[in-house]
Amino acid sequence: MDGKAAGRAVSLEKGIAPVTAVCLYSDYLQFFRSWVASPLRVAAVAPSGDALARLMTSEIVPGDGPVLELGPGTGAFTRALLERGLRENDLTLVEYGSDFARLLEHRFPQARVLWMDASQLASYDLFPAANVAAVVSGLPLLSMPPRKIMAILAGAFLSIRPGGGFYQFTYGPRCPVPRAILDRLGLKARRIGGTIRNLPPASVYRITRRQPFGGLRRSSQAMAAQA
Repeated sequence: MDGKAAGRAVSLEKGIAPVTAVCLYSDYLQFFRSWVASPLRVAAVAPSGDALARLMTSEIVPGDGPVLELGPGTGAFTRALLERGLRENDLTLVEYGSDFARLLEHRFPQARVLWMDASQLASYDLFPAANVAAVVSGLPLLSMPPRKIMAILAGAFLSIRPGGGFYQFTYGPRCPVPRAILDRLGLKARRIGGTIRNLPPASVYRITRRQPFGGLRRSSQAMAAQA
């Protein structure tokens, strides 16, 4: 993304035929190249495996509402969502890497793919009804500064409906969102499981509100404005 496009949501042009078979080797190669070019932004040398993708999406119910995915990469979690029965046109995919974003447009032509920085979510009214059932995050939070993590969570929870959750995986031993940020935003985290059938092994956390929706919405707006 060049300087002019940074911080701006770009809906890429549709019209590319959908992919009928995913080339695993191609995904690994593209992921590795992206990691070499920007290790802190990608933070993994390979896409997430099927076991992690199933765990990340295991609590998301088809027909429950729109789903927002942050950092989809090559679409491992996206495919898992579709396999669970979610409709492709209920998915909004936010991807910062332009190569990944174009690949996602190619593979999931009915989804809304936005080329943008997830920390800018609060700057765009992507879901006016604030009716997102779940956020699925493949973002490398462990490599991000606290201010950016706060902006991502604050922006996401402006769109998540009451009872909805933010799903985040990590390769670390604990929740990748620091307790101070959870406390400031009025959130709580619960580990829903882990898998050793991933490279590297990973755990998944569900982050939810711990205060009434209206109060968190006001605090989220304030935190996003400061970030």
